[in-house]
This record gives sequence, C-alpha cells and structure tokens, in this order.
Amino acid sequence: MTEERARGRKAADAWRETKELLVAHRARLFLGFWLMLFNRFVGLVLPASSKFLIDDVIGKGRAELLLPLALAGGAATLVQALTGYGLSQVLGVAAQRAINDLRKEVQRHIVRLPVRYFDSTQTGVLVSRIMHDAEGVRNLVGTGVVQLVGGLLSAALGVGVLFWLNWELTLWILVVIAVFVVVMVVAFKKLRPLYRERGKVSSEITGRLTQTLGGVRVVKAYVAESHETGVFEGGVDRLFDIIRRSMTSVSLATSVSTAIAGIVGVVLTLVGGRAVLNGEMTLGDIVMYLVFIGLIVGPIIQIGSIATQISEAFAGLDRIREIRRVAREDEHEADRKPLGAVRGEFVFDDVSFEYDAGKPVLQGISFTAPAGSTTALVGSSGSGKSTLVSLVMAFNRPLAGRVLVDGHDLASVKLADYRKNLGVVLQDNFLFDGTIAENVAFSRPDATRAEIEAASRLAHCDEFVAGFEKGYDTVVGERGVKLSGGQRQRVAIARALLADPRVLILDEATSSLDSESEARIQDALQRLRKSRTTFVIAHRLSTIRSADQILVLERGRIVERGTHAELLALGGRYKELHDRQYAFEHERFVNPGEELATPAARPTR
Repeated sequence: MTEERARGRKAADAWRETKELLVAHRARLFLGFWLMLFNRFVGLVLPASSKFLIDDVIGKGRAELLLPLALAGGAATLVQALTGYGLSQVLGVAAQRAINDLRKEVQRHIVRLPVRYFDSTQTGVLVSRIMHDAEGVRNLVGTGVVQLVGGLLSAALGVGVLFWLNWELTLWILVVIAVFVVVMVVAFKKLRPLYRERGKVSSEITGRLTQTLGGVRVVKAYVAESHETGVFEGGVDRLFDIIRRSMTSVSLATSVSTAIAGIVGVVLTLVGGRAVLNGEMTLGDIVMYLVFIGLIVGPIIQIGSIATQISEAFAGLDRIREIRRVAREDEHEADRKPLGAVRGEFVFDDVSFEYDAGKPVLQGISFTAPAGSTTALVGSSGSGKSTLVSLVMAFNRPLAGRVLVDGHDLASVKLADYRKNLGVVLQDNFLFDGTIAENVAFSRPDATRAEIEAASRLAHCDEFVAGFEKGYDTVVGERGVKLSGGQRQRVAIARALLADPRVLILDEATSSLDSESEARIQDALQRLRKSRTTFVIAHRLSTIRSADQILVLERGRIVERGTHAELLALGGRYKELHDRQYAFEHERFVNPGEELATPAARPTR
C-alpha cells in the first residue's frame, strides 16, 4: 500500500510539473493548439469530398461539381501544409526554449548545492541530469501534448462523422479500438519505470566513463585498461537489457496497433459490405467511411507513440526532481543581512564536525585567529586539517559550536558576500581548459591584462610563460594537463593573488615546486600574508616557521598550539614531527636518490 501511495505521489508530482511547464509556455502552446485544430479541420475536406465525387459526380453525372471539389481540396491541402509548417515552428521553438530554460534552472540549482553533495555524486551523473534528462521536455511542451489533444479531437470528430454514416458499424469498430486503448494503458505503466531506470543507468555509465577518461594516466600507469573496459561493458550490458525490455513493450504496442488496423479492416469488410449490399449505405458512403477510418486509426496509433514519449519525459522529470529537492547551500539566505567589509578575525567556538553519523572528524575545536594573522595547521594524515579549512571556507557547517568571522556566525551570513573575500590555493590545483591568462583571471574576470601579468610575475609564472610561443595565451588543456605540477601551482597562486583576498587559504601551496622556486614564492606569499588572515596547511614544517600560531591536530583535536619556537621548546608532538622530517630531508640530501630504492634494496646500517 505504501508503494502504491509513493507511485501515486510521483505521478501527481509529474503532472504538477507538467502543468507548470504548460503554463510557462502557454502562449505558444495556445497558438499551436489552434493551428493544430485548424490543420485537422481542413484535413477533413478531401476525405469528405470523396462521397460527393462518387455519389454525385460519378453516380449522377454532375460534372459541374468537379471544379468546386478540386478547388476545395487544393485549397484545403495548401492551408494544411502552411498550418503544419507554422505548427512545427511554433511548437518546435517552444520545446527548445523549455529545454533551454530547464537546463539553466537545473544547472543553477546544482552549482549551489553543498560541496558534500558533489563528494558523493559522480560528475557524469550531474552532466546527464542537466543535458539529457531535460531533452524529454520537448515531448511535453512541443508537439507531444498538442498532438495528443489534437489526435483525440480529430478522433472524436471523425467518430461523429462515422456515427452519422453508420452507427452500427461504428460501435463495432469502437469496441476494437477500446482493446487497443487498454493495451496502451498497460504498456504506459510498464514503460515509465523502465525509462526511469534507463536514465539512471545511462548517467552512471557516463559518470564512470568521465572518470576513466579524466584519469587515463592513472589507468594506464596501473595497467587497468581491462578492468575499466569490464566495468564499462557491464554497465552497457545492463543498459542494453533495460532498452531491450522497453523495446519489447513498445513492439507489443506496435503489434497490437497493426492487429487493430487489420481487425478494423475485417469488421469494415463484413459489416460495411453487407450495409452496401442491403442499400443501407451508398458506394460514396463506404468510401468516405474508409477514408475517415484511416483518419481516426492513424491519430489513435500516433497517440500510443506520443504516450511512450511522454512516459520517457516523465522519467526524466522524476530524476530532475530528485536533484531539485536537495537543499541548496544558500537556500535560506534571502532574509540575511549583507556581511559588509571583512577584517578577517576568526573564532572557532567549541566546534565539532562529522561526515558520517557517529564518526567525529573534529571535536571541541576552539581557537582565535586575529585579523591579519597566519594560522598554520599541522598533523598526521586524517587529523582534520582539511576539514577545519573547509569550515573556514563555509563548504561545511559545524555539527556543534560556531565559526565566527568578525563576530558574525558563518551560518548566518550570505555565502556570496563572505566568499568574495576568499583566496584559495588548494592541494589539487584545478585549471580550466583555457589560456593561462583566463585561468589566472578566473578569480577576477574584470581584471586587466596588466593586472593579470603583475599577479603572475609575483607568483613567478613569467619564468615558464616566457618559454611558450603564445605566452599567456597558451591553452593549458583539460585540468591544466599541458603544464607541470609546479607550473599549475604557480598559476593557482597567481589566481589567488589577483583576487586580492582578505582571507587566504593555502593547502600545501608550494608542494609541487623545486627548492629555488619555493623560496621565491614563499617570499611573495610572505608579503601577501602581511595584511590578510591566512590559514596554511603544511606538511613541510620549514614553510611555516613565521606563522603567528601553529595548531597541531591529532584525531580531530588540537593537542598543541603556539609558535614554531614555542612548540619546539615544548618537546611534544610538533617537535617529534619536526625532528622526523628534518632527519628524512637530511638523509635525502646526504644520499640523493636512495629514497628511490626499495626498502629491501637499501643497505643495512
């Protein structure tokens, strides 16, 4: 019973969304509807003239009717052609506009979802929702619904004419058509879940394929081509099975349609032929009846096809609706006051956070980062450093406690106002498939070329840009694949410098640089940090000696805090990390290349 209610609720939601779409495009649909009616009406002129041609012109020799009948038929055909063209233009544009609007709406919603949603959803799935699921709307707003209504009206009008010609014969034919309608209703119920599942599996395949192609270097490095091929083949086999079942249902409906046409022909031959022999119908009547039967059966069969298309459209709307129900991170910001100018004082007040219930990542974090200060975060992998920074960037919300900026709870400020003050250099430096200049300017699209190049020089990008034939107009490729790791990192630093932020986030910002480049960029970052509140995640402790405070995190708690000198003097966890790293770097300097050897190959000391 619960499952039936769920299906009923989904159906109600689908019809409600369909109604909203129809209302949004009502002007074009209204025009298309009347064009459809006029088109179908004039389409009856030629079939109706067949009776007069046979009974009056041929049967009674009234030659004077030939010209009027020919003119009426020719004019009706011309008008039908013109209205058909207008109909396709009006409804075609309406359908594409609806698809365009829906894609924009879904994209606007998706990019404003919380970061945690993207962490658990494949990129390819989201691309499929935006680009493919919206396509089905054309079957609702385009010719689909109008043709459905037009087909029903044409059939109703035709049935009226058939009753006028021979009501007994028409009753027999309606019984046959009723069987077809029942079959189509059953097929419609079976097709909708199949189309829904097909869209889901298709988006999963797209998502995995996107990952495989995006990570092709890792795939090749680990000789995983066969594995990825197997995963892809398994997915497309599932998709094929679903398509096969949906095709079976469609084929059944098509076969029934063919059978219905044959049965109608049999009934017409038996009952209609007897009516003509008995003098109940003229030869013109039976010919006209035959033509109108074609006009009725055609639209009814077309209705079956349209119903299949609408079923597919509903399935796409179902999937889009699932995403639209996910709350946006800025959903409740309408009544929040603007943040105003940001100085950059941060207070973590007994903050706790967890991604999965019962598995705390941060516990009771409390500290103050004064405006303009630098706070460094160190600790072993998984200690909570990146999660703490994600709270600073408002990518996540605390489970308990508060994060304050200039006395304002981050949970109560407008995200756009706050994030305009952020400059970010993450460990994974994502670059877009554009030029170096475009990637630097991503943080400030209105920046001049001179400002872009000035920020790039500060990040020492000019050293490698000078070696490219097109300089700053060099295209970096997808994810910046044409640049080295260090070059990508410098571009990301230039992007943050150009933003001129009040709050700077550095997540291993110099990890991919050689020692000489690191020294120069550290000097640039040191000047940049002077008037900004900075949070630094660093594994190389030598890069954070000048930090105003260092927080040592372990298992989601702050176990030590202080300056570099204070923590060394304390002789605790920080000193342990420092001494271990110093010993490793000293060994690497004394025995360069030894770290490349396997443990078994190293000499025993």
